[in-house]
Amino acid sequence: MRIGLMLGDILGPSPVQEQIQQAVDAENDGFDTAWFGQLMGVDALTIVALAGTRTSRIELGTGVMPTFPRHPYVMAQQALTAQAATNNRSVLGLGVSHEIVISTMLGLSYAHPARHMREYLSVLRPLISNGRIGFQGETYRVNAGLNVPGAQPMPVMIAALAPQMLKIAGELADGTVLWMSGLKTIETHVVPKITAAAKEAGRPAPRIAAGLPFCVTEDVAAAREAASKVFQVYGQLPNYRRMLDREGASGPGDVAVVGDEAAVERQIRALASVGVTDLVAPIFPTGPDAAASIARTRALLKSLVGRV
Repeated sequence: MRIGLMLGDILGPSPVQEQIQQAVDAENDGFDTAWFGQLMGVDALTIVALAGTRTSRIELGTGVMPTFPRHPYVMAQQALTAQAATNNRSVLGLGVSHEIVISTMLGLSYAHPARHMREYLSVLRPLISNGRIGFQGETYRVNAGLNVPGAQPMPVMIAALAPQMLKIAGELADGTVLWMSGLKTIETHVVPKITAAAKEAGRPAPRIAAGLPFCVTEDVAAAREAASKVFQVYGQLPNYRRMLDREGASGPGDVAVVGDEAAVERQIRALASVGVTDLVAPIFPTGPDAAASIARTRALLKSLVGRV
């Protein structure tokens, strides 16, 4: 299992230079991957490109870029530019986002998200792989070429949660980037569906990246309460709410990975045992000393790199 950190704006807005330094620190600490979410702050692909010029080994990913606001040609162009800037160490995570963001906030159509994603990947993947696309669909009609010197094709993963999206991920993407999906849901819903779709399409076994809140602590109840507050909004968004309901979880605190070092390690190993290939860990604090709390969790995760 690759052990990675979710960095950037996940716990609140942070400046560009600080986010770049977070990636540098993650590489220096030996982490396999560093992921940046696309929220209401800085542009995650730009951060990946900038961080790529300050790092040399760590894989840098977006978790995830919303597709509706950017034409797939534009996304491919920006992603390949970031890939060249990282010396080919990036992974492009994409997602349809949420109706409240795309339709209510941005005023764009959120119609047919599964069809949209299938066509989006049908345009984007050939551009990334071959630099050329001729595609006629219901949403996109594209005939164009693209050439970004120095960029090799990067893995493309999508935020696939529902059955149709998992099918698309298995057929057309390199895996899924999950968020707020618990162990039972991953084992009984995500892994079987995406794996079957990939096998039927003759594609390699997919990467499955699990994003869950992390906190090493003795006070499990307090940590779950803290996670429920910090990540409260995700329990209200329909796409994540459905995954929490599958798990039988009342909110984000119920799926957070919390406990002392031994307990958290057991939970991580359980995730690996059901098919999770990539850990995407946003660290949240609990208790009176936030810095010490974060440092303790980070130390445990760092110690597990290469061991799970």
